[in-house]
Amino acid sequence: MRPDPAEDPFAPVTSGIGRWNAALQWGLLLLLSAILAGCLELAGIPAALLMGPMVAGAVVGMNGGSIRLPRPALLCGQALIGTMIAKTISPGILVTFFANSPLFFAIVAAVIAMSTLSGFVMSRLKILPGTTAIWGSSAGAATSMLVMADAYGADIRLVAFMQYLRVVFVAAAASLVARYWAEVDGAGPEIIWFGPIHLIPFLETAAVAIVGGFLGKWLRVPAGVFLLPFLLGSVLSVTGMLTIEIPEWLLAISYAMLGWNIGLGFTRPILAHARRALLPTIVSILVLMSFSGLLAFVLVKAVGIDPLTAYLATSPGGMDSIAIIAASSKVDVPFVMALQTARLLLVMAVGPSLARFVASKAAPPR
Repeated sequence: MRPDPAEDPFAPVTSGIGRWNAALQWGLLLLLSAILAGCLELAGIPAALLMGPMVAGAVVGMNGGSIRLPRPALLCGQALIGTMIAKTISPGILVTFFANSPLFFAIVAAVIAMSTLSGFVMSRLKILPGTTAIWGSSAGAATSMLVMADAYGADIRLVAFMQYLRVVFVAAAASLVARYWAEVDGAGPEIIWFGPIHLIPFLETAAVAIVGGFLGKWLRVPAGVFLLPFLLGSVLSVTGMLTIEIPEWLLAISYAMLGWNIGLGFTRPILAHARRALLPTIVSILVLMSFSGLLAFVLVKAVGIDPLTAYLATSPGGMDSIAIIAASSKVDVPFVMALQTARLLLVMAVGPSLARFVASKAAPPR
């Protein structure tokens, strides 16, 4: 059943840009996205094709824009991105992962514990009502956390705000770190937007994206529309059964759709509702990001990988956006994806139960 618009956490208000015709709003969004992505590309920021549309979407959303990305389009984009990232996976990453699996899972568990502690503190200090802080601070699987939060009576508008604000912060920080700390030039080699397409590999790749995305949706796996094509494509690519081929223009559209979906979620109603919690939420996000940076330092010393790979691997949230940034940077993408996938799987396994347990402890005694 479709939720009432008045209870929709992303419901727009009919003011400002929202009064414009939908075609004009999309035109403005496309123009802003092109300008911002072009500027970021010239500045050498990795994942400019994600970050530009994300910022453009936020500008339109916060100024009353009423357009929303159709759900099927977003799911198609996520499935294509997952399949594209699968191209980077090699058998060697499995050796590295299993050889260091205790350390990896300890790091993932530490990120989840820190995010849960952050939510517990915010709840006990009554910064946020009820159990909202617990669900909003949970690291990863944002969609799953929104569903669980709604089922257990939390304020879903604040949970949505906290989850997607962290995605924006993590994506922006990772992109800036890649450019200015690791000195990765996001522009890279010249992109051939409309190069020749090898029909059979392209159709096989599209089939993997469609089948994997459908399975992820049907099985109701959190982030499954991204994760299942990634896992399926990885297996087929590593075994030599599939040559992954996706044209650059189609990837650019997929990146843009992901950015728009995040940016357009920041509407006036949700920002007004979250105004009191804005500063504490930002502080908690920065604390979690700093803690993840410390864990990245541990990875560098323990495993000997480069700092940027470790930073992206431990970044708390937005696996699909982190995957895009990693793919456009000079890092060990398989390593990043192995740790990000492990975090997602662990959150899926224990996140809801852990959030319910901590929420019960954070609730004031009656």
